[in-house]
Amino acid sequence: MIYSRSMTVSPATDEKYEVCIAQRQNLDQIIALLSDDPLGRVREQSMASTRSDYEAAFVDIEQSSDNSILVIKLADAVIGCAQITIIPNLTFTGAKRCQIEGVRVSKEYQGRGLGKLMIDYAIDQAKSRGCKIVQLTSNNTRTGALEFYEKLGFEASHTGFKLYL
Repeated sequence: MIYSRSMTVSPATDEKYEVCIAQRQNLDQIIALLSDDPLGRVREQSMASTRSDYEAAFVDIEQSSDNSILVIKLADAVIGCAQITIIPNLTFTGAKRCQIEGVRVSKEYQGRGLGKLMIDYAIDQAKSRGCKIVQLTSNNTRTGALEFYEKLGFEASHTGFKLYL
């Protein structure tokens, strides 16, 4: 079972951030985070999706034992999110891998160690599920994110391709 983790970032303000599994009532805040950058504004709003599409996807993720949406919360506010998916694989002698997607931290909270907190949480979950590889993708235009992942020890070892259907 995936657990939650708390962290006090600022002893002066005693702000306590929690990484935990998203609940349905967090969905609107998650959608807002995913939409709050140049790529997200186009991607999340140009697809003519409705809230019911997001709800259906959330239910599918919620019902899968190999998928989770993580959130970082400050009180009731969702200020970060990511999705983790456990993928059984035949490569690397049948090693499972963990895919991290949709990583976002609210602009006003970036630079406080919250992205690292969430990635560390995801890595802990991958280890607890027997994964031997953690992988993620980031759009090449997100240079800050690319630098962030490299600082965490991720290597830009592959070239990714997408085919939109």
